[in-house]
Amino acid sequence: MAKLSVNINKIATLRNSRGHNTPDVQKAALDIERFGAQGITVHPRPDERHIRYSDVHALKPLLHTEFNIEGNPREQKFVDLVLSVKPAQVTLVPDTLGQLTSDHGWDIIREKAYLKEIITVFRQAGIRSSIFVDANAELVKHAADSGTDRIELYTESYAKNYPANREMAIQPFVEAAEAARQAGLGINAGHDLSLENLAYFKQNIPGLLEVSIGHALISDALYYGLENTVQLYLRQLK
Repeated sequence: MAKLSVNINKIATLRNSRGHNTPDVQKAALDIERFGAQGITVHPRPDERHIRYSDVHALKPLLHTEFNIEGNPREQKFVDLVLSVKPAQVTLVPDTLGQLTSDHGWDIIREKAYLKEIITVFRQAGIRSSIFVDANAELVKHAADSGTDRIELYTESYAKNYPANREMAIQPFVEAAEAARQAGLGINAGHDLSLENLAYFKQNIPGLLEVSIGHALISDALYYGLENTVQLYLRQLK
């Protein structure tokens, strides 16, 4: 069974909108673990518009499941945070400053030397690395040369095309996953996965280790309740 890591950025966004501590990000993370999720994901950005750097430090000693920190390693503040907190996994995402949400993977061929260098830094600290990649089998083959442990398949195009033709939507991801398997890379996935499309994705991507889901899951929780929603997503992964 692939693990469900819940991205709690949207909970922090709601808290920050009022300037107090409601909802409580730490309590929400612990509740999500208690409801069955096998991981917690955060993606702190330089403007701290949702998860704050102080949240990341506060969460680490409290969590019992895998802690995954996403972000752009070209920000030295982010690198310092990861090395200080030492999560189970760091997911490297090529976001630009002010970017609303992650919308592309790494140009691995062009950035390979840099990725190799920064991944070595994290490996020496005992932190597993995953790099955010588009569903392109050729790029995935090059990802292995960076020294990363895993890739995270950027699934926005799959989610966008799923309603019209799910077989066509999944095909590039099947090919990318096979390339990852042959290269000995672990496979994660995330972005716009939902109750509608998650089960089909899981069924067609053998070896899928982890999905990171935030926006859709927290949105569904408004209707179904947080505990029930976590259980609904876990069911899609069985």
